[in-house]
Amino acid sequence: MYAHILLWFHPVIPGIRQMCYVIVTARSLLWTLLTVVATMAVLSAVLTPKWLIGPPRLKPSVGLYNRCTRSHGRQHCGPFSLHGLATDSEVFPGWWKAALVLLCIGLSIMAATVLTSVLSCCVQSIFRKSIFTMSGAAQTIAGIFYILGLVVYPAGWGAHRVQKLCGHDAAPFFPAECHLGWAFYSAVVGVGLTFVCAVLSVQAEVATSSDKVQYQIHQGRTLICLL
Repeated sequence: MYAHILLWFHPVIPGIRQMCYVIVTARSLLWTLLTVVATMAVLSAVLTPKWLIGPPRLKPSVGLYNRCTRSHGRQHCGPFSLHGLATDSEVFPGWWKAALVLLCIGLSIMAATVLTSVLSCCVQSIFRKSIFTMSGAAQTIAGIFYILGLVVYPAGWGAHRVQKLCGHDAAPFFPAECHLGWAFYSAVVGVGLTFVCAVLSVQAEVATSSDKVQYQIHQGRTLICLL
């Protein structure tokens, strides 16, 4: 009974009842799953202190706002940005602050598209605009913010914190004795998947408005699943 009630919207015109169709296709489902994976790839990268890995003899590492050090044979991890963006630039490089802000903006946009991708199975338009087109455009914008963040991040390698970890030869875009950790590559993969999602959003829209879908709607079906 409850499920039956959910399949109906309030009438737009008095006396006329409009049905909500739940439409799931292989392409729309793939788009939704990849949107979640892309978001999680970048989120895990931002939260992980494995962006730069120090020399093998020490094995310390730093992330965008946190770090890990080894002491007495044990690894200790924690944030170095104790005052957030107000932390002194000698401790929290300004370029890394900018990278963190840009990546978080991109993540916020992607989090919104995760929601819209889930809703797209039963809501195909918002304000008479295709939910797929709007989501795809938002994902493109998120990808641009991600790219800016990843480009800005290496510019901070000349900071005092990085020189202490990687050697005095460390300079912008040159990590000296350090090397990139898996978190950076996770962010790169997330960026690539974000743009793939933006392209797939177009294919998802085509699939959900195909003749096969329209035929099943005319047949009176409310739950439509197509490969």
